[in-house]
Amino acid sequence: MDAVCNSDETRRRFEIMARQVFIRFKALLMEPSALVYSERHDNIEAIYKKLQEKRDTADVTEVLKELHRIVNEAIRAAAPGDDAEGLTVDLRQIDFAKLRNEFANKVRRKHAALQDIREVVEKKLAQMLAHNPMRMDYYKKYQEIIADYNREKDRATVEATFVQLVTLAAGLDAEQMRAVQEGLSDDELALFDLLFKDAISKSDRERLKQASKALLASLLELLRSMHDWTQSTTTQAEVKVFILDQLWQSLPRPPFTEQEAEEVATRVYDYVWQRSASGTGLLAA
Repeated sequence: MDAVCNSDETRRRFEIMARQVFIRFKALLMEPSALVYSERHDNIEAIYKKLQEKRDTADVTEVLKELHRIVNEAIRAAAPGDDAEGLTVDLRQIDFAKLRNEFANKVRRKHAALQDIREVVEKKLAQMLAHNPMRMDYYKKYQEIIADYNREKDRATVEATFVQLVTLAAGLDAEQMRAVQEGLSDDELALFDLLFKDAISKSDRERLKQASKALLASLLELLRSMHDWTQSTTTQAEVKVFILDQLWQSLPRPPFTEQEAEEVATRVYDYVWQRSASGTGLLAA
């Protein structure tokens, strides 16, 4: 299974070919001469089922415990305890050279271990992007890491990929804590990120937080009585105008110009529409 996980292409190719083996072997089940291949068929099927089992498993607790064990060996100071919800790591405490060495010397099935941490990161990314589209940079970074891994197959690349994925996972943990640090809910933070403008004063930043809170509260009140509003051009227009009116009143000007207020309103509307249409989160219709 570790060899099959050498790259995404290798895994896909194995799964396609394995399914062809299953189909053809089943068709030849009554053919005595095919029985000589039954052991090879069963071995392929065992690997295939193990891959599917890992793909279908939602509980990543054991994966996280193993990852913590590896990471904790590379922690300079006191290591955090096991956390079944995520890979909680303080990057400042990690000796990355030691982390890479721990992975190189103590993990036997390296490709399978990488697949495990990929599942953790992908699960986190899916949850985070569903709430906040402004986190797309994290997804792009993940894609770059995996693209590099798929291009190169040497040992150094595998070890470097593990370190990069651990770093990314820790960065996702920090991002998930940002709402608490800002004193906002996850949905308020998503709106705050959509409203945010670089190089604004501390006071204007606080005004944007208040604008995000007020906008979310008023949107929830408006949408509560609008069932399937995304299906009607009339209700879509009503929501779009409502958002623009709210932001015209709450966005600090300066630093926001009238054109920027309209652009922000469009971004917020697109976000609210997507959340409502997909049925995710508090803004679901």
